[in-house]
Amino acid sequence: MIRRFRALPLRSRLALLVAAAVAFAVAAVSTTCWFIVQKKLYSGVDNQLQSQATHPQGGKLLDTINNCGQSSDQSDEPSTDQGGFRGPTEYYLQVVKANGESCVASMSPGTVKITSSDTDLAKHPDRGIFRNGTDTEGNPVRVLTVPLLISAPSGGDPTVLPDAVIQFAFPLKGTNSTLNELALLLLLVGGIGVVGAGAAGLAVARAGLRPVDKLTETVEHVARTEDLTVRIPVEGDDEIARLSESFNSMTSALASSRDLQQQLIADAGHELRTPLTSLRTNIELLSRSEEVGRPIPPADRKALLASVTAQMTELAALIGDLQTLSRSDAGQPADRAEVVALEDTVEAALCRARLRGPELTITADMQPWFVRAEPSALERAIVNILDNAVKFSPEGGTIDVVLKDGELTVRDHGPGIPHDELPHVFDRFWRSPSARALPGSGLGLSIVARTVQQSGGEVSLTPAAGGGTVATIRLPGAPTPPPEMP
Repeated sequence: MIRRFRALPLRSRLALLVAAAVAFAVAAVSTTCWFIVQKKLYSGVDNQLQSQATHPQGGKLLDTINNCGQSSDQSDEPSTDQGGFRGPTEYYLQVVKANGESCVASMSPGTVKITSSDTDLAKHPDRGIFRNGTDTEGNPVRVLTVPLLISAPSGGDPTVLPDAVIQFAFPLKGTNSTLNELALLLLLVGGIGVVGAGAAGLAVARAGLRPVDKLTETVEHVARTEDLTVRIPVEGDDEIARLSESFNSMTSALASSRDLQQQLIADAGHELRTPLTSLRTNIELLSRSEEVGRPIPPADRKALLASVTAQMTELAALIGDLQTLSRSDAGQPADRAEVVALEDTVEAALCRARLRGPELTITADMQPWFVRAEPSALERAIVNILDNAVKFSPEGGTIDVVLKDGELTVRDHGPGIPHDELPHVFDRFWRSPSARALPGSGLGLSIVARTVQQSGGEVSLTPAAGGGTVATIRLPGAPTPPPEMP
């Protein structure tokens, strides 16, 4: 049953839930209403019976008791004297003795069936009791059984007749008919209410889920056509509007990611084309010299092999940069980040930079600073910054490295970067026209920017006073390690 319910469409499930909730509420209200009306009707009948039982009995009722069980020559004509009983002729009136005999008044419309509770009360008259019963014809009646009070002939206080009780009864046919009609009416109104609630629930579900239907259609359209430019109109500020905004943000991010991916592929293909073409030319030249039997002069052959080696090195560096950048685009796994002593990372990068520029003077002034980052990626980013400084520094120049309060600055004394080129220095594969003759893939600073951003910091390049460039990296952290760091 639960599986079938879950297999239904969402709007159908909402309509069924609304109908079930309304059905439960209607059933509870209808049942409560029916019992309240029943109690009120029975209370009215009981009050009428109680009012009749407050009068002492006498007159012909005594004769009826005395002649109980004997043949009577009384006239068959009805008498208006009921021994003090006042009420309409639809009331039942009879006396019940302790031995189970009943003496019915002449105007009683029938005889009420006697139960053990009636005879027990006749043996020990105490107080009146109400009960539901039937007459000898099976008609339902409401019965009040009370001790029998006989009025004194001299007008004194009434006395209780021993071993006998008197019963007053009223037919419940009209009362039960009213209750049955009420039950039928409540059932009819409740059924209409449940059906109406189900229809209203379905209509509300359709209206409420209409934006979801639009969202579903849009998602299916995007999945079918891969068109990430589709946007869902946002109306209001409810949950559906938030869902639409989230979907629009997701498709926008996916479109941006796809554009970056396509741009990366196009740029990588463009950058790979030049070294591959050069490699192919050089290898074909070496191969053709072997085929025709005309060897290349040793000096030229040595130059060709050196060019092939340099181009292979360039290809390897380019592929490594692409792999690093693709890992950065995929996001930095949280479990790979750890607390790093930034001054130690900078010192390791400086050792590599000094090997690449032995003719340069590299000064360092560093203060302790601890950051949370991926150690290898952070070191690669700092190495790239130092490589740029080494590459553009004049021979015998100086590079100043300072780490203070989480800010790392690398200042070279090279030609500097023109102001119109500064906005593009962190773009992928972008290379300054003046630096295109130098080795490099154009991805170094892109890797730096992505690594620093993933560590929660920021990086910038600015012209230095007196010439050269200042590279600044700011990383959040603290001058002392956190308590959990050994």
